[in-house]
Amino acid sequence: MTIQTSSPSIPVTLLTGFLGSGKTTLINHLLAQNPNEKIIIIENEFGPINVDSHLLNVTTDIKIVEMTNGCICCTVQGELTDALYQLHDQRIAGELLFDRLIIETTGLADPAPIIQLFFIDDLIRQSFQLDAIITLVDAQHILQHLDEHRVTLSQIGFADRIIVTKTDCISNSEKLKVINRINNINHKATIIEAVNGQIPKSQWIDIHAFDLTDDLSIHKGYFVINPAKKFMADFTVLPRQKQTQSWNDDICSYLFEAGELDIKKIGSFMENLVEQYGNDMLRYKGVLAIKNNPQRLIVQGVHKVVGFDYGSPWQDSAEKLSRLVIISRTLPFEELNHAFLTTVAS
Repeated sequence: MTIQTSSPSIPVTLLTGFLGSGKTTLINHLLAQNPNEKIIIIENEFGPINVDSHLLNVTTDIKIVEMTNGCICCTVQGELTDALYQLHDQRIAGELLFDRLIIETTGLADPAPIIQLFFIDDLIRQSFQLDAIITLVDAQHILQHLDEHRVTLSQIGFADRIIVTKTDCISNSEKLKVINRINNINHKATIIEAVNGQIPKSQWIDIHAFDLTDDLSIHKGYFVINPAKKFMADFTVLPRQKQTQSWNDDICSYLFEAGELDIKKIGSFMENLVEQYGNDMLRYKGVLAIKNNPQRLIVQGVHKVVGFDYGSPWQDSAEKLSRLVIISRTLPFEELNHAFLTTVAS
């Protein structure tokens, strides 16, 4: 069923991160720096009272939609659907005008069900455009959180941007350990350091991470120390297969690379991959070179929800390189890499 809407879709930012990582501080900075922008904020907390909503500096242009009867990512998914439908109806009727939507999840939430909601529901898919998953990380405690709370793995694994807070509380050597471990889990996300919770809007808003574009940046340790000063440090991150740290993270990044591919073979490979391992694959994106096709083939998916489209043409046949990045729970990489290489066009 196709549902028509009379207005452009609203960009949605999903803001996640473990308890105490600084999500409310980040939102308050955004609101302070953009007083004329009409923003809807959907918050979620456990228990009968939403504490965080009282911490936000709310103006008349900002509406707080509180969900207090459970985790937005599990028991309240239906309530989130209802809230989005109501926002859509009010917007179409001209009763509520807003420019963007921010969903701030509880620190104990796995973002997967929310992300999928923006792909499987017809009205939500056409009325709202998921822009990016932003994950905040408390540098002082993240290594402990990763060891003790599996949900932090998912929060980092799904992220398009990872904002690291409280770095003033740790040494440079400890910071490097944090960056290495985060990068091992997700080496596609850009990692940015927050200075007193202050991050320019351009660093985490209007990212367009879910657009089917041919951008496939892989960030191997680049870490923005202070976006306001435009200073960037290049940390050396160990390749995954050479890691010596005793991490037990079961979510990590996999990179598959090859030359020009046979369209039927890669189609079969992706179908089998998603069918067999889709439940374990948090995020994946590929920019593929197809034999006898001048355009890049773009692949992007979340779990078993996957999209394909042709992007810009290759400028030079010599640059035709197929790359597929998968952020997933443990996969049989050697076996899958061998299967991926068999899709190369003869």
